[in-house]
This record gives sequence, structure tokens and C-alpha cells, in this order.
Amino acid sequence: MYKIQTLNKISYKGLEQFPRDDYEIASEIVNPDAVVLRSFNMHDMDIPASVKAIARAGAGVNNIPVDKCTENGQVVFNTPGANANGVKELVLTGIFMSSRKLVPGVLWAKGLIGEGDKVPKLVEKGKSNFAGPEIRGKRLGVIGLGAIGVMVANDAIALGMEVTGYDPFISVEAAWGLSSSVKRARGLESLLAESDYITIHVPLNEKTKGMINKERFAIMKKGVRLLNFSRGGLVNNNDLIEALEENTVSTYVTDFPDEQLLKQENVIPFPHLGASTPESEDNCAVMAANQVRDYLEYGNIKNSVNFPECQMDYSGTARLIIANKNIPNMVGQITSLLATEKINIADMINKHKGELAYNIIDIDGKVGGDITGKIEAIDGVIMARLLDPR
Repeated sequence: MYKIQTLNKISYKGLEQFPRDDYEIASEIVNPDAVVLRSFNMHDMDIPASVKAIARAGAGVNNIPVDKCTENGQVVFNTPGANANGVKELVLTGIFMSSRKLVPGVLWAKGLIGEGDKVPKLVEKGKSNFAGPEIRGKRLGVIGLGAIGVMVANDAIALGMEVTGYDPFISVEAAWGLSSSVKRARGLESLLAESDYITIHVPLNEKTKGMINKERFAIMKKGVRLLNFSRGGLVNNNDLIEALEENTVSTYVTDFPDEQLLKQENVIPFPHLGASTPESEDNCAVMAANQVRDYLEYGNIKNSVNFPECQMDYSGTARLIIANKNIPNMVGQITSLLATEKINIADMINKHKGELAYNIIDIDGKVGGDITGKIEAIDGVIMARLLDPR
């Protein structure tokens, strides 16, 4: 019986992926095998040694002590792309709102309450103050072509925009899904210089923090409309405010406002609504649950932020999963130990990610004794687990 602890309210559609005969699920549970959460802050939490996996029903993992989990051999999963459609729809909404001055227009129209029969004439007289361009034929620059960026680019093409994309690390899977009508930018600077609208879809890290700054605002077209539905720290706020005052940026639309931005007239702030749809919550929960289950039962890893992706079809035999430091002769030491213990390897796979390596080994025959303890005694091994045949 596997034990799953939930640290937030998780969609029932996700939790029902765990068969009740094999899984116990509760928010308060002793020695869980896995944790599923959304926004709960785990940094101050004493994570039990029993925890083998942690799954974030969402993309960001800033609320999880990933480095600590890695040291303890605990796999941290996220769910990239599960909320992509919800975010994409909000990005498209932001593009329209940045163009047509819809928010100021609505607020002005609401201010006409009490004018009675004069309202229709006042509307006709005042509407010119809220005119804005159509998006058809305009150029959209998409920075980052992951799941969300690809969907934004494709739908913008369908809306009649000319789309240029920039992502030096685009995955093969994303490239397959990208419309052939999306042009490839020669570089980030050329995209910034040529775009009427720019939307950012990259993760926040040390390399991307403040990537949109004074130097890059200087490259942009006068009056560009900038959208950020990724993370607030990607844009330098002080430089942005200066760009807004100079009308280099005519409108900034963001899902990550702070008080400094709320004071700016030409900023359209959303309260982090990108994934706030029931469909996104369901999709994230289902993906998180399935990834945890596949790991606990079969040792397969997909969409981990700290372990290498590693999957092997289950043959029905006993299976060893082993995490170790990515240093020379680790595989040799492990296989030599198995040979000494007269354990025959039926199949195996080894993958690495940075300083960490992960192995799945299917065993031909029975496994006796404390084999996992002997493997963990090898210098450099972080974790070893023997999975029961099913």
C-alpha cells in the first residue's frame, strides 16, 4: 500500500488516478511515499525520509527545496504544458486588451452611471479616446517556444499575425508542434527590434532574471506592447517604468504585478490567472498523479526537475532503481556487485543529468538478501530501491 500526502486541495480527477486498493491518500499522513502539492511552501517543512517523490501540480517548483530533495534521492516532478491552454488563452486576451484600450474604456463607461438618457450620446462622443489598432498583420515576437509559447505562436498565426519565434533550446517535441508559418528569429535582438508585440515564455533563473532591461528596451520599436505571463523577475521593473514613460513600451501586460507596477497607468495587471481554470487544475493534477504512480510502481521518470528522464517498459520481473553521482565506474561497481550476488541482469538503462545519474535494472530471477543496502553502501550511490513484481 502506497501512501500519498496532499499539501493542497488537489483535483479529484487527479487523485482518482491512484487505485484505492493500492493507495492511501490524505492531507495528514505518517511516513508518506509521495507528496502531491500545488503552492504549499515546503522549504520550512521536515520532509520525511520515507518520501520517494514530490509532484508539483504546476510548472514552477520555487516552493520545493529541490537541492535538498536531490541529496536525499527524492525525485521532484512538475507538470509542464498541463496548463498551457489556459495560459495561452490569457496571453491572447492580453494581446487584445493591450491594443484596444478595453480596460480604460470599460472603466470610463461605468463612470457614466447616473447620466440617464445622455449615456448613448456620451458614449459616441467619448469612444475616440479609446481607439486602438487591430492585431491582424502586426508582428508578434514570441520569446521561448515551450508548450505555451508554441500554442501562442500557432494561434496568433491563425488570427492573422506575423509571428517570429526565438528559442535556442527548443525541444524536438515543441518543434514538431510549431506551425511552419512561424519565422525563426536570427537572434533575440532582431526579434526585439522588429516586433510590434512581444510575449515572454521562458523560466526564471539566474540567466534569465532581468533579461528585459534598459539595453533591450533601447532596441525595441517605439510603442511596442510587451506581455509577460511567465515570471515577474524576467523584466527589470525600473527600466520598464522608464520605457513606459518614454512610450518605448505603450502597454505592459503581466500576470505578476507588484505595488510598483500597480501605480503605472499603462500597465494591465492580472492577479496570476494564467492557470486559474478548472481544466488546468484537472490537467495538472492528472499529470502529477500519473507521474508519481509510474515512478513508485515502475521506477520510470518523466518531467522531473532534478532527476534525468528515464523510462523502460516493464517486463514483469523484479526491478532495481538506483540513483548515484555521475562519476566514472559507478555502473561498473553496481553490475559487479550484482554479479557477485549471482543476480542476472535481464535489461537495463542508464541516464544522467548534470551531476546525477539514474539506472533502471530488470532482474532475471529472484533477488535475495539486502541487495539495496549493499548497493547503497557503494560510495557515490544516493538511493536504491527494489520494486515488487506486479
